[in-house]
Amino acid sequence: MNLEKLTTERRNQETMNLDELSIKEALEKMNQEDQKVALAVEEVLPQIEPVIQSIIEAFNHGGRLIYMGAGTSGRLGVLDAAECVPTFGVSPQMVQGLIAGGQEAMTVAVEGAEDSKELGQKDLVELALTNKDVVIGIAASGRTPYVIGGLVYADSVGAITGSISCNKDAEISKYAQFPIEVDAGPEFLTGSTRLKSGTTQKLILNMLSTISMIGIGKVYNNLMVDVKPTNEKLVERSKRIIMEATSCDYETAAAYFVKADENVKLAIVMLLTNSSKEVAEEKLVQGNNFIKNTL
Repeated sequence: MNLEKLTTERRNQETMNLDELSIKEALEKMNQEDQKVALAVEEVLPQIEPVIQSIIEAFNHGGRLIYMGAGTSGRLGVLDAAECVPTFGVSPQMVQGLIAGGQEAMTVAVEGAEDSKELGQKDLVELALTNKDVVIGIAASGRTPYVIGGLVYADSVGAITGSISCNKDAEISKYAQFPIEVDAGPEFLTGSTRLKSGTTQKLILNMLSTISMIGIGKVYNNLMVDVKPTNEKLVERSKRIIMEATSCDYETAAAYFVKADENVKLAIVMLLTNSSKEVAEEKLVQGNNFIKNTL
């Protein structure tokens, strides 16, 4: 294992004296390092674009988006997948996150799980992976066997494959149709890839899921119109979204929220097209679930 060649394992010459810095100095230095992440991601936007196009196409044909990784990388994939459910009103099956070692690995390290290519394949077999799906392997080092095993299997069944790594010339890139490689420089704390590497991965995952959901009609202007009102805060947010989208008052928004059976998108179409619930539902079907197509 040749770790010294990996950017994520190199010592950062800007932070050699961390243990001598004041809290203020350490904060400033860490913030300076973090600022490099967004600029590094900007450089790979051309590599991210076709991945999103593939995800949108998969969604439109009944496919799923599946993230897989180990440790921090796996946890970030699980987090992004979980957030899609309330934010965009999709089923938990549509975007899924796999982490080496299973749910237990979300909170504790599972010994040896990330070193098994077979486990990566096994987890995808259990999801009944098909050629309609997209699999994104996430690994800061770019060499995690669990991820490589998953990507190899995904390719064998004809699924679209992508990867996110924080080193150039990453090993996992060889197994992905759409590799994304970001070099944000060595970590603030040597080898601690939950820091800049984790931030890099989170930024890219935000892009993949959010812009793909925009591409299938889950957003109207910049409003999350398929939000699931699963708690009091989200119920109030739903009403505010209806108000913003239609320029109506709070009472009207609340009334239509009820009329639409708490379906924000449906309430908006009812108001904007002056339609009954049934007619608005038909308009959305005809408009492929894009509000602007119903107007």
